[in-house]
Amino acid sequence: MSAPLEAWLRGPIAGVPPLLQPVAHALLQARDELHEALHDFPPALLNERPAGVASVGFHLQHLAGVLNRLLTYARGEALSESQFADFHAEVPPLSIAPDTVQQLVARFNHEVDAALQQLKATPETSLAEGRGVGRAQVPSTVIGILTHAAEHTTRHLGQLLVTAKWVRSLA
Repeated sequence: MSAPLEAWLRGPIAGVPPLLQPVAHALLQARDELHEALHDFPPALLNERPAGVASVGFHLQHLAGVLNRLLTYARGEALSESQFADFHAEVPPLSIAPDTVQQLVARFNHEVDAALQQLKATPETSLAEGRGVGRAQVPSTVIGILTHAAEHTTRHLGQLLVTAKWVRSLA
């Protein structure tokens, strides 16, 4: 059996505006690759940091947290207290339970689903609208934030994939 097509080759995502299709495809591809890499990942390895690199656990928390925060900024909203608490909780090490990997993957899945819903609700006419990022309200645009959300997700996923393979090889 051949490998499934990458997300961008599967066609348009229903309801997502054409200019936001690349963002949706990147997020769906990240989800696919995360599932493939971590379907049987040992929870005991989540906090491992070979050569001082960020742990798989950090990347898993960070993927979901940053996606959530960036989508908030794209909507023109300020972060909530719970989002700040989540941000501060991303600092390793994680408390490890037998289902920690599944919980973190499920949280990322939830954030990707929320992102897809937000993309569907984002009119293309709003993409050039200004948005502030962070407490300093650094200027960006709706499309700038959404594009960065996809790019940031793929960057951290790549780091997670390499680290996961590395720590498994050392175990």
